[in-house]
Amino acid sequence: MLASRLTGAGVMPAGLGLHLGDFLDLVDRHFPGVWIPAAELPVPGGFDREEERQELYRLLLTYRANEDHSERWIARMVAAGCMGADHLWQDMGLWSRRDLSALLQGSFPELAARNDRDMKWKKFLYRQLCQEEGIYTCRSPSCEVCVDYASCFAPEV
Repeated sequence: MLASRLTGAGVMPAGLGLHLGDFLDLVDRHFPGVWIPAAELPVPGGFDREEERQELYRLLLTYRANEDHSERWIARMVAAGCMGADHLWQDMGLWSRRDLSALLQGSFPELAARNDRDMKWKKFLYRQLCQEEGIYTCRSPSCEVCVDYASCFAPEV
């Protein structure tokens, strides 16, 4: 994600959506001694759609594996990536949907297991938010008969 961000791919904000201290901790932990251009450091301030981003972050935290503190960082990055308009893996600057699936399965295994029909991740996460709130926005009583089924479950190219 960081390499993609540095080359202009994806839509992740500076610092990958993390607060400055968390971003510096992440870089120090996973890339000790690596210099990050100042333009990549997070700047103070909120996101557009901050409430929505926070809801996604809380959803992810609810289902984290509780094996490592980095799951909190990943939850923030995934929530920030959801603010983009493309497939989540593309918005996050990952190289494939498979990379995103592995990231989510490792950090949020119970939540990821709920996606047993391979729905697109961003659509799946928003659907989970709606279901947790008791809001069912699908126009049909089940996905199998919904007119958008093919776009939600089709393989990504």
